[in-house]
Amino acid sequence: MGMTTRRRAELFVPEDQDRRLDAPTTGDERAILTGALAAQRSTLELKCAGLEGELARRSVEPSTLSLLGLVRHLADVERRWFRRVLAGQDVPLLFSTDEEPDGDFDGAVSDPAAVAEAWEAWRAEVAFAERFVAEAPDLDVTGDDGWRGAVSLRWVLIHMIEEYARHNGHADLLRERIDGAIGV
Repeated sequence: MGMTTRRRAELFVPEDQDRRLDAPTTGDERAILTGALAAQRSTLELKCAGLEGELARRSVEPSTLSLLGLVRHLADVERRWFRRVLAGQDVPLLFSTDEEPDGDFDGAVSDPAAVAEAWEAWRAEVAFAERFVAEAPDLDVTGDDGWRGAVSLRWVLIHMIEEYARHNGHADLLRERIDGAIGV
């Protein structure tokens, strides 16, 4: 009796429970971009589902890359682009500083309070970003970025999709290393 070959996606989450499949494939530009970003955010949550202290497990020495570090990093990235650049808020990053630019990864420790803090921060930043995008009159809203100059909401949404896609690839490998869970 041979094993039935299965798609990698089937090994991680049943298709009827995969919220990423809810993203629109037709419609206006805002709906498509926000749907794609929501799917990438859901992918991060899926890759971390069912883990607590293991979230801080590092990849391979000397790297400090971990799932928890990715959650912390992406909370800071959300905060940077939506609060600081687009909304113009003068707020510090949550996990990184000028003195500790890699604090998002270096400070990712296997402590329930640190895990809870990271998820709370990430969810708060995602909620802010979702409100900001929903209330923006159009995708041409701009903010000033110290690196790139003027950036539009459209560009930030595309950049965020790219940012999550890159880091979700890291999350795939980290999760498989932790417990063998694989998928897309």
